[in-house]
Amino acid sequence: MSQKPLNIVILAAGKGTRMNSQGSNEQPKVMHELAGLPMINWLLKTAEQLSPEKIIVVTGPDMPELEAAAKPHTTVIQPERNGTAGAVRAALPLLEDFTGDVLVLLGDTPLIKQETLTSLIEAKGNGGLSVLGCVMDNPSGYGRLIAEKNVLKKIVEDKDASAKEKEVKLVNTGAFCVDGARLSDWVNAIGNDNTQGEYYLTDLPEIAAKNRSEAFVSMTLDEAEVRGCNTLADLAALEATLQNRLRQSAMESGARLQDPGTVYFHHDTKIGQGVTIEPNVFFGRGADIADNVTIRAFCHIEETKISEHSEIGPFARLRRGAVLAENVKIGNFVEVKNSVMAQGSKANHLAYIGDSSVGENSNIGAGTITCNYNGFEKNKTKIGSNVFIGSNAALIAPVTIGDGAIVAAGSTITEDVPADSLSMGRSKAEVKEGWAATYRKLKLSKKKSA
Repeated sequence: MSQKPLNIVILAAGKGTRMNSQGSNEQPKVMHELAGLPMINWLLKTAEQLSPEKIIVVTGPDMPELEAAAKPHTTVIQPERNGTAGAVRAALPLLEDFTGDVLVLLGDTPLIKQETLTSLIEAKGNGGLSVLGCVMDNPSGYGRLIAEKNVLKKIVEDKDASAKEKEVKLVNTGAFCVDGARLSDWVNAIGNDNTQGEYYLTDLPEIAAKNRSEAFVSMTLDEAEVRGCNTLADLAALEATLQNRLRQSAMESGARLQDPGTVYFHHDTKIGQGVTIEPNVFFGRGADIADNVTIRAFCHIEETKISEHSEIGPFARLRRGAVLAENVKIGNFVEVKNSVMAQGSKANHLAYIGDSSVGENSNIGAGTITCNYNGFEKNKTKIGSNVFIGSNAALIAPVTIGDGAIVAAGSTITEDVPADSLSMGRSKAEVKEGWAATYRKLKLSKKKSA
């Protein structure tokens, strides 16, 4: 890689109006999320890997959320959205007297790879600039790179291209590496004599040529990594690319994904080795999965920590604050929220465990619910070790079930249960012999007389 000092400018002032997702709250385009993280942050993570002296993010007016997302990096406002060269001009005061390489990237092209950017910097060498290109089977809508071998002569916008130029499949991705010593003069020489009346960086190769400086083309063969984002359909395509990367990373790290295309990760998902993930599993933020865990089909897991050798699902939901120790079993249609389940405990089916603690080797029967909310505040249920909760029990918090206690099926528990006790909270059954037969006869006689 070039040993020259490096600064990076990221152009991120776009409003994203074509995404039609603003509603009443206008959101900068680059703040739309991929795997739960704004796209600008994906690009910043890659840019940071290049160890630049400075990263400058060019924003539009009134974008405080973007400025916050870009921290600790410097932001500068482009007062008027007048093209990509206009955006770079806004950053020039922060690049004064800098003579290294300046990498200019588009904030809405977030999945570009570090090695691709490294190649772009190396392609510039001692020349004036380099431009990242990609060969596309369908280049319609993209600017074309008109080059001889790897020397770039000019960039032609799709709408301005001749019939012959439209046949060129080598397109401009919007990523540039420019000699910092000449950047200011060249950018300030760019005019706006075009149908949009805007200032475009795509004029740089011709300006460089006039100044007897060559422009070079660097290539990527991966069309997906340089895909931009202008619509929600583009955003979905970027999400698909990113999810494939996250799935591949999980498998390379030792997780088995039975049907990778149906598993969705958050950007901060942690998956250990020897983990098996069945189809149709979704990880939200803050999921931390230890080694040798099995997650069965159709589970939703977020803000949860799962320890080794536990088994989850199918059809389980683990929510914020769920902490599962080793060898815990959570079965079908069980929801756990803000609760700790100790080693060997289990809730195999049809249960809700909220704001609770469950001790070691305790069993939560089918249909059991911890009634943690009284309409005003949340209350805790404490279940000791080696407790057996029978099916269809309602534990009315705040309540404590002592170690070794048994709660009979169908009970509603409103008071604490001492250790090793049996608690039954059932109404006494009443049996009226012959009542059902008499009832049927009455109904049938009324039906016949009607």
